[in-house]
Amino acid sequence: MLIYAEQLSSRLEYIVDLVNSELFSEPAVITTSPDVFRHYDGVKINYSPKPVAEKEFHIIPHNLLFEEDIRDQSPVCFEWQSHKVFFQTAVSGDDPEPHIPFDIFAACFYLVSRYEEYLPHDKDSYGRYPHTSSLAYKEGFLQDPLVDNWLLRLQELLQSRFSGVLFRRRNFRFVPTYDIDIMYAYKGKGLKRNIGGIFRNMMQGQWPLVNQRIGVLRGKQRDPHDAYEWLDALHLYCRVKPIYFFLVAQQQEGYDRNLPTDLKAFQDLIKYYATAYEVGLHPSWRSSVSTGDNILKEEKEWMEVISDIPIVQSRQHYIKFDLPHTYERLIRSGIKRDYSMGYGSINGFRASISSPFRWFNLNNNTATDLEVWPFCFMDANAFYEQKLSPGQAYTDLMRYYASVKKVRGTFITIWHNNFLGTDPLYKGWRELYEIFMKEDAYWDAGA
Repeated sequence: MLIYAEQLSSRLEYIVDLVNSELFSEPAVITTSPDVFRHYDGVKINYSPKPVAEKEFHIIPHNLLFEEDIRDQSPVCFEWQSHKVFFQTAVSGDDPEPHIPFDIFAACFYLVSRYEEYLPHDKDSYGRYPHTSSLAYKEGFLQDPLVDNWLLRLQELLQSRFSGVLFRRRNFRFVPTYDIDIMYAYKGKGLKRNIGGIFRNMMQGQWPLVNQRIGVLRGKQRDPHDAYEWLDALHLYCRVKPIYFFLVAQQQEGYDRNLPTDLKAFQDLIKYYATAYEVGLHPSWRSSVSTGDNILKEEKEWMEVISDIPIVQSRQHYIKFDLPHTYERLIRSGIKRDYSMGYGSINGFRASISSPFRWFNLNNNTATDLEVWPFCFMDANAFYEQKLSPGQAYTDLMRYYASVKKVRGTFITIWHNNFLGTDPLYKGWRELYEIFMKEDAYWDAGA
């Protein structure tokens, strides 16, 4: 496959590389030579303002991919093929062949690069980019993997225009992930914190919680956050390989309320999962608001010592990240894959894509080797932010599952051990998750 453009740019090369990884079995090549393009015998995409060859697929470019600065693009959306699109371009009425009435390359780049997050914007109460500022939320496509749908439509149009074109076979993947923010509700918290908790529950008249805490500390009851053995059995039954992200803040304060990291039970659980599954770092809130890299590196090095493996993947605590600074910090610290691309305030597709992609740093117009693995559903969003019941959350979860499976993407969910234990506050969520996991296993088995 050959793509013609009047000039090269790092942005164009990046998005062509992304389209290559998603669609084509053989890499597409970019040329700036009209003669080479005309004489090429194969699939040809003309990415320039005017026609160049007789048999070509013409995409008229927007300026975005040839700019080097960051400016307000003010995209205007319209409907095409039952999907929202923007960066509208003219289509010649003389050509009977199907074309795309928008710059699909520029539009994909705008969404996947998170271009709008580099522009001036207000922060939410946690200092994060608010989902309400996003084009996806304003235009009503936050719940859709829009880029995946666009690329599949491009594939259909190319197949109708050129015979014999080979496309990559995309395979659906489900990746369950877990954030272990507070390993146990009572165990390991020490005498002072547990006495304080008992006194607080008594003052509030929460006698069932007082009895539960005492039962756990006496070894008569399982800790309500302890869902680990149950999850192991579920993973074995459903034949899935999860990823566990551990919060290992060295100072337990503010939003970082994990157990002290010198506890043997804390370290033993990390060691176990490092041998059984994949593990990653859940960088603390304190590391995310620090001006330097020292706290992040300290947490990463501590976890590498405990797990005895290199730690190369992460997800930000409270989904607290700021582009480009957080990703630059992760790269400097040796992180290769990040799973933070989503919102901590609503479920949906923050980058409008379900598949992993390389991060493009707009500040210096450079493609990086950091892999971004986007998630679209988190239990905490459904419960705390969207106020969904377990039944409503299940319906929402299955809708995301179906939309990702339809485009043969990667379905990543986030769950917390406290939701999946026996805490009465989250009654019904454990059952919801078990039903969903077994439903996925059922369909994965080809039923």
